[in-house]
Amino acid sequence: MLKLKYLRTFRIMTKEYLKSNFILLLAAAIWGFAFVAQRKGMEFVGPFTFNALRFSIGAISLLPLYALTKNKAGNECFHLQKALQSGFFLGLILFIASTSQQFGMIYTEASKAGFITSLYVILVPVFGLFVGRKVKKTLWFGALIAVAGLYLLSVRNGFTIQLGDSLVFGSAVFFAVHLLMVGDFAPRYNIILLSVFQFGLTAILSFFGALYFEEIRFATIQQAAIPILYGGLFSVGIAFTLQIYAQKKAHPAHAAIILSFESVFALIGGWLILNEIIDLRAGIGGLLMLAGIIISQIDFKKKQNG
Repeated sequence: MLKLKYLRTFRIMTKEYLKSNFILLLAAAIWGFAFVAQRKGMEFVGPFTFNALRFSIGAISLLPLYALTKNKAGNECFHLQKALQSGFFLGLILFIASTSQQFGMIYTEASKAGFITSLYVILVPVFGLFVGRKVKKTLWFGALIAVAGLYLLSVRNGFTIQLGDSLVFGSAVFFAVHLLMVGDFAPRYNIILLSVFQFGLTAILSFFGALYFEEIRFATIQQAAIPILYGGLFSVGIAFTLQIYAQKKAHPAHAAIILSFESVFALIGGWLILNEIIDLRAGIGGLLMLAGIIISQIDFKKKQNG
């Protein structure tokens, strides 16, 4: 009887584990192809305009989800004013990160941008050192491999790194800071409400940037409608929701590994949709970066219970 109960529990856990992994992989695919949408959208509108519209759509798309979950959340004990303040700081960092990435996409391929952005998986625990968090040895090994891959992927003509790659790497740095801040705020406030606030602020700041630096034309926005809708509704709204749902069951380290595969989907999307060509040097660099990201999440010393 005990054995049957154990087998039933094991099957349920395995089913939930596989389900969570599949959902995370789906989120990674959505984010990977978002690099293609970002690159495609800027054929018609400027970086500020694109971000303003997609983050507006993302914020609006999360409002129904917040309405459905606000009474079910376990960490609902927050004050609206404090959540708004935290959302402001998150939005400010997200604005810097997304703006750097969007401008970088003008000067580099979607496939390369996907690999470089994935470095945030390594940067997060490295930055965690400054707040007293321990870092396992595999992280440093993975980081060295990823840096070697970044060199092959981005550095050309001696030690000159391309402008677009520099901007995208800068965005990865700010995305890492953003993730650390989310990790600090999430236990105290409703994460969906925080996201609505931060996406809203990012949209507002981007609108100001568009008004000052770009020409906003309805005709060009119509031409970029599909990439904008994909970036807002799918990349921001749906993928974010999938990640939250999946990480209720998935181990954080495993989740990070699966989500890092957005770089692979960015490569596939750039090849299929934008006809981007990856030479042997860049291909090896991308594989090394992906290997470094995966190795950095492995803990060989961790012992399983039982």
